[in-house]
Amino acid sequence: MTVKNIVEKLNAKIYHIEDENREVASGYCGDFLSFVMGKAPADSVWFTVMANLNVCAVAVLCDVSVVVICEGVTPDDALVAKAKAQGVNLIGTDLTVYDAVVTTK
Repeated sequence: MTVKNIVEKLNAKIYHIEDENREVASGYCGDFLSFVMGKAPADSVWFTVMANLNVCAVAVLCDVSVVVICEGVTPDDALVAKAKAQGVNLIGTDLTVYDAVVTTK
């Protein structure tokens, strides 16, 4: 599966796509950033409701394929700018975290 497939399955809003063909190997759900840093696998989809600048730093550190901001939460401008600067795939959905995971399975 690729980032493009995730976008299509979620009918996601695109905030920034650096590489739509990046492979997705697994997924991780979490909002407690220190847990995400220690547990999110590389090349995963990270489902979260967090939408601040720190999300980009964690996404880069964990080398996730794409961040999905769920439940209609809108990322702040600083996060979108940082995602563009650091090449982080960042999308959003109105679905709950649970429904987003189930939809992308």
